[in-house]
Amino acid sequence: MNATAASTAAPFTTIVGLEVHVQLQTLTKLFCGCSTKFGAPPNTQVCPTCLGLPGSLPVMNRHAFELALKAALALNCRIAGFTKWDRKNYFYPDLPKGYQISQFDLPFSADGFLEVVDPKGAFSRRVDIVRVHLEEDAGKSMHDEAAGTADTRIDLNRAGTPLCEIVTQPDLRSPQEARAWLNELKLLLEYLGVSDCNMQEGSLRVDANVNLHIPQPDGRIAKTPIVEIKNVNSFRSVERALVYETARQWEEWQATKAEMGKTPKQTRGWDDPAGVTRAQRHKEESSDYRYFPEPDLVPVTVSEQQLAEVRSRMGEPPTILRKTLADRWKISPYDADVLVNQGRELVAYFEDLATALGDGKVASNWMQQDVLRTLNERGGTIGEFPVRPAALADLIGRVSKGDFDTSRGREIFAEVLASGRPVADVVASLGIAAVGDDELTALCRELLAENPKIVADVKGGKEQAAAGLIGQAKKKNPNVNPGKVRAMCIDLIRAM
Repeated sequence: MNATAASTAAPFTTIVGLEVHVQLQTLTKLFCGCSTKFGAPPNTQVCPTCLGLPGSLPVMNRHAFELALKAALALNCRIAGFTKWDRKNYFYPDLPKGYQISQFDLPFSADGFLEVVDPKGAFSRRVDIVRVHLEEDAGKSMHDEAAGTADTRIDLNRAGTPLCEIVTQPDLRSPQEARAWLNELKLLLEYLGVSDCNMQEGSLRVDANVNLHIPQPDGRIAKTPIVEIKNVNSFRSVERALVYETARQWEEWQATKAEMGKTPKQTRGWDDPAGVTRAQRHKEESSDYRYFPEPDLVPVTVSEQQLAEVRSRMGEPPTILRKTLADRWKISPYDADVLVNQGRELVAYFEDLATALGDGKVASNWMQQDVLRTLNERGGTIGEFPVRPAALADLIGRVSKGDFDTSRGREIFAEVLASGRPVADVVASLGIAAVGDDELTALCRELLAENPKIVADVKGGKEQAAAGLIGQAKKKNPNVNPGKVRAMCIDLIRAM
């Protein structure tokens, strides 16, 4: 199946909605004091409450609720003044209680939105959010761990881990938009400190719902059954799964037409190595879970004062910060997008650098061409970066003054990076000295005397011929600034 070709050429609209589960960045679980630290030996971070033993009672983690509240506010949700807990009943081996504590008819927030804008202008999409609610995670089933057997082992360390579930309206219109929107959501949650969003550790998980709307000759819109795709472990996999599933549904529609519309909603799993979705089961309805109010937890109320306190600690979200940087430092929206997408810590570094230089554009150029390139090569975070903003500003300032050119500046930058020494010490150790005006003038007069043809060409209007003097100047004095040499030589020729 040529998924990409089929989805591109087919006469239909792709309809995508997302369900995102985000692990909140707490030290303990949602209803007990067990640790949420990743990587512990199986079944070592459990207690009677998260094991569902008789007589154990849950107690709500206040910090988890505050983090979820912060996420809901940042997603422009309406916050409910009163919310309760519910039991979602279903049997699965890694759900020891036989039910999950979640929220059903009275979630603590609803009716939000998050907009994603492609910096290259390919699309702009506002995605409405149905609800953001809190719930506890289940455990983890590990299949076929022992070679040659079909055993399933259960690790309940995750059982009770606090999750924030974010459910969108089906507002996305392509796999590419879905991936971009997820990237924007992840960035927002990281800026807020709500979650580390580490998909490899299960801190962020995505289920994608997709179907096709197909215009008919009589004006009706035919719809394929909604498919929920599970088991996607990266945003790239979400995109690939949606591309495949879109093409699969279109091919099935062409083969079955009206019969397909009678098929119930289906859950399919994404097989990443094979690049296909596989049928798992028919999708449950809410009635299948037999929700009822959780009798062991009291409802939660939220006051306007609490909301004001949370808002005051949130800071600017990425969507606003991009515009702030572009306006404050006179940089392009694209440059602002690149900086903001690297995280709040890097934005702070950039602003310190731009403030020291008094020039946002120059600071942005060095950040993208040198700082980010180095971080990509070396790894680590901007907080660990050995060249701090003051030192980089000193170096860039010397380049701007003409003490040496940009290429020499990058040579000094590499040495400061490797040695950790101050810029002045590195400049001295490399034997780099600023060339004074008198010394530069004498050098340029010497070059003009040695190159009458270049002088004649420049006098004849071919100023580009002056470039031939730069290499000669560097041989005579490696410390000269090529731009200054060219400008002074042209000025001297004009004065002849």
